[in-house]
Amino acid sequence: MGSRLIPSNFVKNVMQNGIGRYICQLQRVTIEFCKSNGSSRGTRDFIENYLLDFAKSNPGIVMYLRPRRHKHPHLRAEYLNGYKESIPVANMSKDEVAQWLGILRGRTGVQIVRLRKPWHTDNPSIQGIWHPFMFKDPSINSKPFPKKLPAYKSDKMSATEYVLQLKQEQLKITN
Repeated sequence: MGSRLIPSNFVKNVMQNGIGRYICQLQRVTIEFCKSNGSSRGTRDFIENYLLDFAKSNPGIVMYLRPRRHKHPHLRAEYLNGYKESIPVANMSKDEVAQWLGILRGRTGVQIVRLRKPWHTDNPSIQGIWHPFMFKDPSINSKPFPKKLPAYKSDKMSATEYVLQLKQEQLKITN
């Protein structure tokens, strides 16, 4: 298969996963199998031997069993982001079905694609985003402060001014 046939994209991740606690992205698994067909033997063995242990160890994953007459078995996975995946497990042993469930459980639900680059950034320049004043003198875009700043004048007398006025009145009386 040529590299042009595989879709390509940049590196993605599931946002905010693991900040508070890890959240498994696999939401539900539907196991479709036939009760009598020979290609479903490994799937039926997995259901009889491993399914309860898998469900107990992964309480966040909802497991559905869907018997279908005369159809090959499938594992249908649904992820939190809405992505759905189907794995045909015809003529596989119970251990191989368990391995496929482990692979589906560990995935994030992001479609597997060829990476364009092994890195990605939202701002490709380390200098920042260009703007019209980027290489201009900063004095063009700024205004200097006035040399003499006006003082704040209040209509009411402050507590400090009141105490100073009382002290001066006492000095005048004593003199």
